[in-house]
Amino acid sequence: MLNIIWLFFFVIAFALATFDWLVGGNQAAFPDLVKSLFDMAKLSVTIAIGLIGVLAFWLGLLRIAEQSGLVNKLARLLAPLFTKLMPEVPKGHPALGSISMNMAANMLGLDNAATPMGIRAMEQLQELNPNKSTATNAQILFLVLNTSAVTIIPITIMLYRAQMGASDPAAIFLPILLATSASTFFGLLAVAWVQKLSIINRVVGLYFLVFAATIGGLVTALFLLPAGKMSEVSSALGNFLLMAAIVLILLHGWRRKLAVYEEFVEGAKEGFKVAVTIIPYLVAMLTAIGALRASGALDAFASGLSWLFSGLGLDTRFVEALPTALMKPFSGSGARAMMLETMESQGVDSLAGYMVATIQGSTETTFYVLTVYFGAVGIKKIRHALGCGLFADLAGMVAAILIGYWFFA
Repeated sequence: MLNIIWLFFFVIAFALATFDWLVGGNQAAFPDLVKSLFDMAKLSVTIAIGLIGVLAFWLGLLRIAEQSGLVNKLARLLAPLFTKLMPEVPKGHPALGSISMNMAANMLGLDNAATPMGIRAMEQLQELNPNKSTATNAQILFLVLNTSAVTIIPITIMLYRAQMGASDPAAIFLPILLATSASTFFGLLAVAWVQKLSIINRVVGLYFLVFAATIGGLVTALFLLPAGKMSEVSSALGNFLLMAAIVLILLHGWRRKLAVYEEFVEGAKEGFKVAVTIIPYLVAMLTAIGALRASGALDAFASGLSWLFSGLGLDTRFVEALPTALMKPFSGSGARAMMLETMESQGVDSLAGYMVATIQGSTETTFYVLTVYFGAVGIKKIRHALGCGLFADLAGMVAAILIGYWFFA
C-alpha cells in the first residue's frame, strides 16, 4: 500500500506540473517542482541531525526506566484489567504479562521495546487459538488497543516540534493525552460492542473511574480557565508533568541502586544511530509530499475541502491538518512527513501545526500494526479488527481537531 501511495504522489505531481506548464503557460512549474525536491531532501537531513541530542537524552532516560524495573511495575499495575477484558485467556497465563508489558512500554513511549513485546504477546495468544488462521477476540482487542496508541509521554512528537523551532515543544502534551484517551476509549467500546464483552464489573469499573477522574479533572480545570489562559496553563502543567516524569525515572533508578549516569550514557549512545536511521525514510516521504505541495495538488485538495466545509458553515482552518489524518492509518512515516511538511509550510506554532502534532499522537498506524502483529503469527482472517481499529483512529482524529480548536484557536 505504501509503495503505491508514494509512487502516486510523484505521478500526480508530475502530471499537474506538466499541465501547468503546457496548458497554463507556467514556465516555472518544473523548476519549482525540482527545487522542492532538493529543499525537502535538505530539510530531512537537517531535522534528523538536529534530533541527535534530544533523542540521546530521552533514550538515556528510557534505558534507566527499563533497567530499574519501572516498566515492569507499570505492567503489573495493568495486569488485573487485562485479565477481565480477555476472559478466554486463563488467569496467570504468560500472555497477560506480555500484554501488560507491551502497553506499559507504549505508554512510556518505548517504541523499540513495545513492538517485540507486542509480537511476543500475540504469539502467546496464538498458542490459545483453536483456529490458527482466524483472529481470536483477545487478539483483536489487543491489536485495537495498540492501534489506539495509549501514550502518556509523546516523546517523539515533542522532539520534532523542538527541532522545527516550536516556542514550547511540550504545549501538545495535554492535548495528545486527551486525544489518545478518546481513541482508546472508543476503540475499547467498539470491540466490547462487537464481541458482546461485559465491561461492567468491579475491576474494569475501578480502572475506568481512576482514568475518567484523572482526565475529567484535567478537562474541568482547563474548562474553567479564561480562553486566553488555557494554552498558557496547559503548557505550564504539561511541562511540569514532563519534568516530574524525568525526575521520577531518575530517582527510581537511583533507589534501585542503578549507576544512573552510566546507564543514561549507554542508552544515549543509541541517539545518533536512531537519528541516522530515519534519514532515508524522511527523505523518501518529504520529497514526495514536497512535490505534491509544489505542483499545487495539496493546495487544490485543501481548497476543495475548504469549499465543502465552508458550505456547511464550518470553520475550515482544520483542513490543512487533514492530509496527516488521512495518511496516519496507512503509514507512520508518511503521516510523520505530512506533519513535518505542514509545520514547515504553515508554521510549527500555527493552529494547523498544533493539530497535526495532536493527530500524530492520537493514534497508531492501524494497517502497519495489523500487518506486523497478525503477520507474525499467520493470522489471515482478521474479522472485526480493522473496522474497530479504524473506528478508534477516527475517534482520535476528530478529538484531536476539536481539542486543537479548544486549546489553540
